[in-house]
Amino acid sequence: MTIEEAQKTVDEWIQTNGIRYFNELTNTAILMEEVGEVARIMARKYGEQSFKKSDTEVNLADEMADVLFVLMCLANQTGIDLTKALKKNLDKKTKRDRTRHLNNSKLH
Repeated sequence: MTIEEAQKTVDEWIQTNGIRYFNELTNTAILMEEVGEVARIMARKYGEQSFKKSDTEVNLADEMADVLFVLMCLANQTGIDLTKALKKNLDKKTKRDRTRHLNNSKLH
């Protein structure tokens, strides 16, 4: 599935199952919640925090998919083509960081 197809799929899901999009501010808050859930798992799985009994059913892939879903909702609502946005962003990073990382001794 391409990013464009994913955005269309999310839009179709919202129209069919979600009735309508939550407003942009609500979706931004939901996005922050979902990112927080990813951070919680990362802190426990890869960081120093330990899992609690309530964390036994966590699923990192599912939480990342939640982040992607809400991000696509926001993109759809604000008229952003994420494929174009990502390409433009990668071009910017390539021009800006072409030698930056190669010359970073901390990365070698």
